[in-house]
Order: sequence, then structure tokens, then C-alpha cells
Amino acid sequence: MRSYPFSLSLDAASFRQVITQVCVACGLLFALPTASYAAERIKDLASIQGVRDNPLIGYGLVVGLDGSGDQVRQTPFTQQSLTNMLSQLGVTIPQGSNMQLRNVAAVMVTARLPAFARPGQSVDVVVSSMGNAKSLRGGTLLMTPLKGANGQVYAIAQGNLLVGGAGAEAGGSSVQVNQLNGGTIPSGATVEQSVPTTFVSNGMLHLEMNSSDFGTAQNVVEAINRRFGSDTARALDGRLIQIQGPHDPQAQAAFLSDIENMQVTLPPARARVVVNARTGSVVMNRSVTIDEAAVAYGNLSVVISRQPQVSQPDTPFGGGQTVVADSTQIEMRSEGGALQRVSTSANLADVVRALNALGASPQDLLSILQNLKSAGALRADLEII
Repeated sequence: MRSYPFSLSLDAASFRQVITQVCVACGLLFALPTASYAAERIKDLASIQGVRDNPLIGYGLVVGLDGSGDQVRQTPFTQQSLTNMLSQLGVTIPQGSNMQLRNVAAVMVTARLPAFARPGQSVDVVVSSMGNAKSLRGGTLLMTPLKGANGQVYAIAQGNLLVGGAGAEAGGSSVQVNQLNGGTIPSGATVEQSVPTTFVSNGMLHLEMNSSDFGTAQNVVEAINRRFGSDTARALDGRLIQIQGPHDPQAQAAFLSDIENMQVTLPPARARVVVNARTGSVVMNRSVTIDEAAVAYGNLSVVISRQPQVSQPDTPFGGGQTVVADSTQIEMRSEGGALQRVSTSANLADVVRALNALGASPQDLLSILQNLKSAGALRADLEII
């Protein structure tokens, strides 16, 4: 019998799949240890360095308003701008003329020039009043050059405004819904010249993570190296990843497309609590925990204690195991002797829920969270906005 030497190269995921299929075929399927982790695309976690939008800005005039434009006495630049525009069109305005321009408004026009934009493409623009116009509804933006940070014109904007607000006024009373002094023009600007976008140099490119995290950066590096080779990517720090791509420009787009759509396992998120002091809202992730603590603030008292609890199996030979778990008790006292007792695990969500049940104000809740953080009992970053 002749033997044929061969070699098989499998990564960890493929090896696990092969072993599982073999065990199923042999009737010997056993439980393999599994873990559930969040997975995201690299496209959602990072951006390619050099591929970015460029802000554009311009000054223009909106005409066709129904008597809701700028008042000339309070906004003289509107009349000056209109005079200059008319002179370029061959219309001469006598010196000292007092034009009543209630249908004209001076506006600022802004837009964002996307990466790889080419002449002839359209971009959206935002138009905002800079005078005392009451409303831009029904107005038309005249031809407005949009300039970049270097002063060059990259786009020309013009078109009818789309204003989402509405208002009415009669007899000294008025009503208004949403904002009337700003609007948009979808595809209202035409690109006149492109901005050179350089993101690859000698086949070398860089990924910028959306947030600094060494664990996420290392997982991205491992995923890229597992797909394209061990020396393809390396993390320069917790935010920047260097990647050696193909030198052929025609292959770079496909290479970057493969990288952006790769799935990466995320490490556990950093524990964080965000408190809005104005609205009293509290947002936290599931990594937030608290330790034993007691907090007294005003007419509220909060006591958090933890005790070990032993769980025994029902039968001596039932195959069960003795488990020791922590049981946390939370007690809250308010003015008048009211008492609520909550048996729960040591997590902040139950504390916040219990405080809300007592009618704690947002300021009370904020002070209690700050006290827990100062005492070292709140295992999370506390951010106040």
C-alpha cells in the first residue's frame, strides 16, 4: 500500500470547525468552551488616514422672501451686497439710494466636500441667516461661491431653500414651529474642483481608530494578520495601526474593501456612567458595578452591603456542586421613615431604579453618584454633561 505524504494548515476557527464535524460523524460530540463577544466591522471602528471631508463656507443672498427679509437700517451689509451684485450685472444704483429690501436676506452657506469628490458632482448645503430676517421660507439662494480654508473656490451653490419650520403672525400674536432662519438645499452645490486625497504611500497606509483602546487595536491587528499574513499590520499605539498594502493602485481598493468588512471581536467596554445634570438622565453600560458603600445626602440614606451566600445541591449524590455567591442588600431611607429594601446584585442600575422609586431629584442622584465615585465604590468613569 503506497502512502502519500501531505500537510494541512488550518487556523484556529477552521480547526475548531473540523474537529466539531469529526466528532458529530463519530457520535462523540462534546461541549467545546464558547464565549460570546461583540463583533463589529473594522469600517465601523476605524477610518483610513487621509480620507476625510473638507468644510466649505460662503456668503450669499436669499431673495424671493414674502416680506420677511432683513431690515436695511439694522443690517446695512445686505444693501451693500445687493448693490455690488447688481453692479456686476450691469445695474447701477445711485449713491444714497434707500432701497427697501424686505424680500432679501444675507446668509452664510456651509457645506462639506467629501473625499474623492470630482468636478460636476453635487453636495448638500446649509443656509443660515446672519441678519434679522424673520423667515427664509420660500426663498432662493443666488449663486454663491464656496471656499475652503485656503481661500480657493471648490463649489458653487444655488437653489430653492427647504425650511422645515412654520409660523404665523396676526394681531400682535405669533406662533412658530421649529426654526425659520435656516434651511437646506439638497444637492444645492456643484463641485468645481477636487481636493487631492492621498492615503497610500509606497503601499503603506494607516487606520485611525475612532476611540483609543489598546485591546481593540490589537484585535484589529490580529484579524488583519490572520487574513493577509503576519507582517501585514502592526499597532503603533492605541489609536493608529500601520498596514502594508499592495503597491499596485488597482489592487488597493479591493484590499481596503476586504479590511473594512472584516469582523473584529471587541474587548469589554470601559465602565462609564454619563449623567445629564440638566435633564436628570443617567446612561450607563453593562460594565458598571458598585461595591459596598453607605451614602447619606440630605433626607436620603443609602446603604449597600454584600454577604456571601452558599447554595447546596438538593441531593447528596445528584451531581451538583456547592456554589458560593455574593448577595447584595440595598437599603434606602427617606424623610418620614419610609424604607425600601431591594435584594439585588451589586450593579448601579438597581441603585438608580430604587432612588427613582423614592422620588430622588436629579441633583440628589448626581450628588450620590459623585459620593460613590469619591469613596471608590463606583467602579466606573463618571461623566457629567
